[in-house]
Amino acid sequence: MQQSTAGQVLLLDARGTVWQGSARLMLAGGIGSSDAAELQGRVRWTLRAALGGLRAQIAADCCTSDPVVLHYRPAWRGGEVRFGDNTSQWPLALLAGLGTPWNTVQPQGAVHLSTRGLSVEWVAGRIAIGGQARMDVLGASSRLSTLRPMGSYRITLNGGSTSTLQLDTLEGRLQLKGSGQWVGSRLRFAGEASAAPEHEAALSNLLNIIGRRSGPRSIITLG
Repeated sequence: MQQSTAGQVLLLDARGTVWQGSARLMLAGGIGSSDAAELQGRVRWTLRAALGGLRAQIAADCCTSDPVVLHYRPAWRGGEVRFGDNTSQWPLALLAGLGTPWNTVQPQGAVHLSTRGLSVEWVAGRIAIGGQARMDVLGASSRLSTLRPMGSYRITLNGGSTSTLQLDTLEGRLQLKGSGQWVGSRLRFAGEASAAPEHEAALSNLLNIIGRRSGPRSIITLG
C-alpha cells in the first residue's frame, strides 16, 4: 500500500493476513514529508476470491455502520470495481495529512458519503463510471478563516455515457458551485467560490488559496 500510493496511504500496526486483518489507517504527505493524520480506531478487511475476480469488505471503527463491499473484476488492459450500496461518515480533517494544499487549509467538518449502483471501469487508460456517488460536506471550516462553520456542500458524481461531477452549496457564507466531466481518464472541472460582501474579508485568505482571484470571486479549474 505504501509503495503503490507513493507513501501517502499507510497501514500501521497491521494484524492478520492479506485475506483477513486490520490496521490503523494514516494519510501522509509522501516520502520526505512530515505531514500525517491518522483515522480514529482501526480499519478491518476481508478479501476472498469470487466468480471472475475478488470480493472485499472494508469496515472502519469510526466511520462505517455497515462494511463497504467491493467486487473487482480484472480485464484485458484494465478492470472494473463495483461498489455495494452504502452510506458512511468520515472526518474531513483527515485530508490535512496529505500535505499541500490540505495542510494549509486544515479543513474541519464531517463528510457523509453514499453510493448507489456505483461502478468504475478502466480500459486502455479510459474510465467509464456507472451509478452515483454523493458526498455531503457538513459544517466545513478552515484555519484560514474565522468563520466557523463556513457552510455545507454537496458533490454529486453521476455515471453514464458522459460522467459528470456537480458541486453545490447547501448553505453557508462561503458559496461554492461548479461542474465537470470526465474526458478519457481526466476530469475537467470549472467552478467558482465567492463570499457575501460582509464576509469577504474573513474569507479572503481561503479564496486566494482555492483558486484564481477575480474580484470577489475565486475561479477554480481542473484539467
